[in-house]
Amino acid sequence: MAAPVRSRTLLDRVPLALRMVAYAIAFLLTILVLVPWAAYQVDLRLPAWRPQWPVAVRIAGGVLFGLFLALYLFASTWLSLRGRGAYVEFDPPKHFVAEGPFRYCRNPIAACVLGMLLSLSLAASSIGILLLFLVGLPVAHAQVVLLEEPLLRRRFGKPYEDYLRRVPRWLPRRPPRTPPE
Repeated sequence: MAAPVRSRTLLDRVPLALRMVAYAIAFLLTILVLVPWAAYQVDLRLPAWRPQWPVAVRIAGGVLFGLFLALYLFASTWLSLRGRGAYVEFDPPKHFVAEGPFRYCRNPIAACVLGMLLSLSLAASSIGILLLFLVGLPVAHAQVVLLEEPLLRRRFGKPYEDYLRRVPRWLPRRPPRTPPE
């Protein structure tokens, strides 16, 4: 197991639960309310572009949104509690976490955010939000590959390198069974 990362900042004086809730509220309001609202304005300004998807598609989008939101909350809480830190780069977890949802996918939080945007575009019949999702795919991938993975390699070393080889970046998969010893 990698040694925990030590950091002593003013943020460390605020209880983890409070930091986690504040980050989640700020992030979710921004990424799921403000930004989609702005993207939805495309639909309002260009009504000919606005699809009228069947009610079943819109309901499925709403159900999927709820599932992705629940998974997002579960994964972010898991990372915060097991990693002993919030899940933002300026207040990172102190311990490497490779179990729970992170056992199946290296980026379940980002994957859930993208899933929420796609399902929201279905629920709202919104081309603007769908475009936001499509722009978000390469942006999220670049953020993970260019920023997050190199930082985690430096922070956690060999355990993280092993994790990179075992666990897929985006699409979850069941980990291989390890035979009992």
